[in-house]
Amino acid sequence: MKFENTQVFNFEGALRGMRNPKDSWDKNDSRYDKNYNYIIGKNDLKLAQVLINAGKEHRKFLRQIMVCVDITAPRYWWSEFDTYKVGTTANSCSTMHKLDAYPITIDMFEIDEIFDEYDSIYNTIDMLEGLRKLYNETRDIRYLRAMKQRLPESFLQKRTVTMNYENIYEMVRQRSVHRLKEWSKDTMEWIESLPYFNELCMNSLKKNK
Repeated sequence: MKFENTQVFNFEGALRGMRNPKDSWDKNDSRYDKNYNYIIGKNDLKLAQVLINAGKEHRKFLRQIMVCVDITAPRYWWSEFDTYKVGTTANSCSTMHKLDAYPITIDMFEIDEIFDEYDSIYNTIDMLEGLRKLYNETRDIRYLRAMKQRLPESFLQKRTVTMNYENIYEMVRQRSVHRLKEWSKDTMEWIESLPYFNELCMNSLKKNK
């Protein structure tokens, strides 16, 4: 599983809007540094933490801190990620249009351990590759449908996802100790690398566990 090309943006707009309810813009102390990195000031960080701790209806500004990232993950992870698709957008690599374009190999699957040369994943790959070749030879749609119907849950798919810090807050709250390592390790390590997520959200998340 991989997270690539992460972009985080609109801290400035989110923190400006955070101060709208009390017209407290004069207390805003966040600024861009000389490298155009947005640095959250002590006043803004303190207010942001108070609002986040106060609950979902008060931390609306988190929905305005946007994240765009390329995620390559197995189908079983994507089926659970779809729980968080409120206010998210994703463009996927297409199995309908591109599944027949490349040889089917073991590195296209999330496999922790190969037990021996008789592991059934090899039979599955051989079957899928045979169907792919038949489809390319005949262009008979039945073979492509058969490939899609027989794809294992471990098949890796890449999506470019746009979401926000509120979506990610909920992922941490619900999945940080998930038994799938794709959540509890891979996803959480990526989340912890996001700018200011730890400072903004982690105390609140610990209190709400």
